[in-house]
Amino acid sequence: MAKRSFAKTSVKAKPYSFFIVVGIILLSLLLVIFGITIPVPGQTEDLELKGAQDIRFGIDISGGVEAVFAPRDFEGIPTEAELNSARAIIELRLDKNNIFDRDVTTDSGSGRILVRYPHKSGDSPSSAGEALQELGETALLTFKDPDGEVVLSGADVVSSSPAVDTNTSAPIVQLELTSEGDKKFFDATTRLVGQPINIYMDETLISNPVVQQPISGGNAIITNIGSVEEAIDLANKINAGALPFALQAISSSQISPTLGSEALKVMTTAGLVAFLLICAFMILYYRLPGVVACFALLAQVTGILLSISIPQQTLTLQGIAGIILSIGLGVDANIIIAERIKEEIRSGASLSTALNNGFSRAYSAVLDGNVTVAIAAISLMVFGSGQMYSFGYSLLSGVILNGLIGVFATRLMTGSLSSYKSLRNPWLYGGKRVQA
Repeated sequence: MAKRSFAKTSVKAKPYSFFIVVGIILLSLLLVIFGITIPVPGQTEDLELKGAQDIRFGIDISGGVEAVFAPRDFEGIPTEAELNSARAIIELRLDKNNIFDRDVTTDSGSGRILVRYPHKSGDSPSSAGEALQELGETALLTFKDPDGEVVLSGADVVSSSPAVDTNTSAPIVQLELTSEGDKKFFDATTRLVGQPINIYMDETLISNPVVQQPISGGNAIITNIGSVEEAIDLANKINAGALPFALQAISSSQISPTLGSEALKVMTTAGLVAFLLICAFMILYYRLPGVVACFALLAQVTGILLSISIPQQTLTLQGIAGIILSIGLGVDANIIIAERIKEEIRSGASLSTALNNGFSRAYSAVLDGNVTVAIAAISLMVFGSGQMYSFGYSLLSGVILNGLIGVFATRLMTGSLSSYKSLRNPWLYGGKRVQA
């Protein structure tokens, strides 16, 4: 059993593994700093991997755009239901662009919709205008069969409303169709029994109910909806596809960051100083495992920033708090591992055995901590929106990277360094110095 455990340690940790891992970390760091544009053969647009300078910050950090939308070519004032449907489609389009730090409110008295959202880094006035125009365009609602063929469009839907099934008390969505829509829907549901009909808003899938039986009579219901809130949201989105008007931005203005223009600079400086102090502590107190921990933490920070900048997720102040919390988990994981190794060495175990047992015994504690935090982060992303989503996304990204880097990469780098004779002195791992 002991031999098996010993073989597992020095394993797979070749002398050059440390330098390969560090090289990957440094390349990722360069990507974070500068970004990269990759030409794609046969495509008119290049693949752009954005770096930290192109992160889309929330309104609280970098400010944004405030716009007032009103119906275009529409007489009178829209009803509250129509305004809610229009708001749903605006929120859907913002979601599609990973813009979760936003505020969309309606004023039923004037028939206006107020939208506040952060602008992209480097946005020009013309690109901001294009974004506003895209938000206000009439939504395209389509019902498609599994082969992608359109069987129904927004023009075939009279209205959609949330309701509760009188038999099961479960939330449902009721659809009322036009006479032409009724015929199309009957033909489609007749041939698609047991198959889904996918409902799209623009190019975004919003629901995929399965056909239970042929449906006629101009009315249909969508079942198996999780909650009343989800039923209301789905009904609003479907109604948005049948709106009789498009929206136009009648006014727009720039919003100053609520934290002040110098907030980002202060936070960046504070983060850099904190990182250096943590590394200094880890190296002085834990020696060689502390050096490895510094590279692991650098990899974790780099990975989190890339997971935010590349998909252009909005980073709010709460999102930064998520990054800090996940880095704290990374520091905690490395301290647990280093302490376990130190305990093994001081109990008289050989270096190879100490490294193997140290990582093995620390693994369960690190895994338990990361899993519980990951559950909380996923819950925030599923049930939250806006700033809560930003916090959950940053935290989840950090937890996943902590599991991959803080355990496996750390073990690989430590095992690699310990294969060098000059680095096998127990003192370097927390034990007593052994004279050569």
